[in-house]
Amino acid sequence: MNRRLFRYAAVFQLGLAIFMSVGCTPTQPFFLNESPNLQYYLDAASAIEYPDVEVDSLAETTEALKPLAIDNHDFEYWDLSLEDCVSIALQNSKFFITVGGNAELRQNVASQMLSGRAEQFGSVYDVAIQQSTTQSVPLTVDSQGNRTLPRGAARASQVGGVEDALSEFDAQVSGFFNLNTTDRVRNVGPNNVFNPQQYQAFDTTQQAAISKRTATGGVVTLREQVIYSYNNIQPNAAGRQVPSDYTTVIEAQIQHPLSRNRGTLINRLPVVLASLNEDTTLTDFQISVRNLVRDVENHYWNLYVAYRNVETAMIGRNSAQATAYNAKSILKNGKGTIQDVAQAEGQYFQFRMQLEAALTGSNVPGLDRYGVYGSERLLRETMGLAATDGRLIRPIDEPSIARVEFDWDDARCEMLYLSPELRNTKTEIKKAELELIGAKNRLLPEVNVSFLYRFVGVGDTLGPPSGSDIAAPLPGSSSLGALTSGDYQEVAARLDVTPAAIGKRRARADIRNKELQIARRKAFLQEQERLHVSQLSDAFTKQKNHYKAIEDAAQQLAAYDREVEGRMSAYKSGNNPINEVLQSQTRRAQAQVTYYQALAEYNKSLNYIHYLKGTLLLNSSIELEEGPWPKKAYWDAIERARERTAGKKMKYGVTRPNVVRRGPIQEPIQHAPQASYPQGATIIETSEPMIIEEAVGSGYEEITSNEIEFLPPIQSILSE
Repeated sequence: MNRRLFRYAAVFQLGLAIFMSVGCTPTQPFFLNESPNLQYYLDAASAIEYPDVEVDSLAETTEALKPLAIDNHDFEYWDLSLEDCVSIALQNSKFFITVGGNAELRQNVASQMLSGRAEQFGSVYDVAIQQSTTQSVPLTVDSQGNRTLPRGAARASQVGGVEDALSEFDAQVSGFFNLNTTDRVRNVGPNNVFNPQQYQAFDTTQQAAISKRTATGGVVTLREQVIYSYNNIQPNAAGRQVPSDYTTVIEAQIQHPLSRNRGTLINRLPVVLASLNEDTTLTDFQISVRNLVRDVENHYWNLYVAYRNVETAMIGRNSAQATAYNAKSILKNGKGTIQDVAQAEGQYFQFRMQLEAALTGSNVPGLDRYGVYGSERLLRETMGLAATDGRLIRPIDEPSIARVEFDWDDARCEMLYLSPELRNTKTEIKKAELELIGAKNRLLPEVNVSFLYRFVGVGDTLGPPSGSDIAAPLPGSSSLGALTSGDYQEVAARLDVTPAAIGKRRARADIRNKELQIARRKAFLQEQERLHVSQLSDAFTKQKNHYKAIEDAAQQLAAYDREVEGRMSAYKSGNNPINEVLQSQTRRAQAQVTYYQALAEYNKSLNYIHYLKGTLLLNSSIELEEGPWPKKAYWDAIERARERTAGKKMKYGVTRPNVVRRGPIQEPIQHAPQASYPQGATIIETSEPMIIEEAVGSGYEEITSNEIEFLPPIQSILSE
């Protein structure tokens, strides 16, 4: 026995030594039918993946042609007026390609839109989305089928539109069916006939109710119940008459607050706040449309200036080319110098580089950033068009050179009344005032009264409503018959009182918070108005300055024209150095660019004044109105109107809440602008459409060393 035990101990020690020498080595389990292809193996918890979304791209995206560039001038002119551009932009705009605010200088929204989200930009869907937004919390009822009291506090920041707020007053149907069995031993004697030791029971309850909140804060509920009860207590004269019975109940209950949450004022606040939120969305929509119209007009005049820059650069290049040719001729006659020819060549290349930049755009400092192609592309972005479609937009409207005088007092008053930004702030003030009413209401104690009236029927069977002649609770009696007989009626009343917390610190702090918010928003409105007037004042100043700049630039251009003619004649006769001729040509080109820039800025300043006044859309003959409804909606509206017309109107002398709006905005009467034309000023005006083309017989030339070799004339890249 000891020898066997010793052997077992030795084997155990040997096995333990082997196990300790190997250590804890984890191993993978073995699976039946395992495949070496681990197709479900993932070696990373996250990866960049594409969502399973299929959205058809626009034709303007998929069918865009090769961009216009210095080596691609394949296009046809597309003559458009400013009105046409605005109309196309409004028709194509699902999203308004513009930015918020009312700054005079606008940013390019394309890069911002690519990195932003849809909610950050205005669209035609915003108003409808606001109106159809709902809360995720459904209407709630208690176990008796009663609608619970208002959910949460009324705030202007609440989610949901008017329909969602009105849904609080919708009727809510609820019901349940409950089944319960009992099978247990009771702590009684074995011979207890009233309470058996082995107790068994079967109970069911069915309930259906409809409950609705009223405009004054009460809850009206109509409820029915059918209760069935069975147990194994033996019927006898001293106990139960029958082993089972039915109880049917029909109840009408009214709950109403007497203090907090009482009345139409406090209960209509969420609806009014939701409608004011919709007003804010409508105003934001108007701001987006207004900004889009202004951006389209700005891009239109920028494109006009870009065309004029090409024309100016082309004139300068041709003049430099002719000057270089004259310098070469004079040099051959032995009167000029090589330096004069080189200087003329440099002037030519300078103008040629300016021409190319004015056409295609360039990031080189001192050159045109966008050019005709870039400016036209920006206009296309706001108009909702493809970047390139084989057409090149060409403005056919000439900017106005008429002097327009605005009445300062009228403009200031119109701005203070029509500005959508100020209207939004006033709406926020009205929201805060309504929130203050709700905060003060929460100071009151919660006092609720409830009245209940009940019809009851009890019987051995559920039975038909006609009932039976057997009185309850005898065998064969009908529960529904007893209910419809009206013999059994019950009344209940309840008063609940829950005062505010002692000290009311939270409620008073909430009131103080709402008062401070009102004060802050009113002060903000005052500062907005002050700064708005400052912006309008700056716009008035720049409008007058830009008009004066037109006159000065026109006089300057006329003077430089005379200078170029005089110096060129003197140079040909040998009485003027070439550098002065070249400098005068540069000054003339710059003066012409300045003139057209001043002309465009003057028209932009006129547009900006209307923009600040709030009359831009009216001045552009643009009206915003609701789209058509389905025919059934108009039919229902006529029915409601006839219903109200047939009723008798009761004048209470007050509305709860008070009036929060003053009705539709009254557009100002548009007076004819006071326009006049400058007296004694040389104004350059071109009424026909711009066609920028090469001069007859001219062409690009190649200058090598000091020799000028004229290449054959080619078709103009800007001519039709």
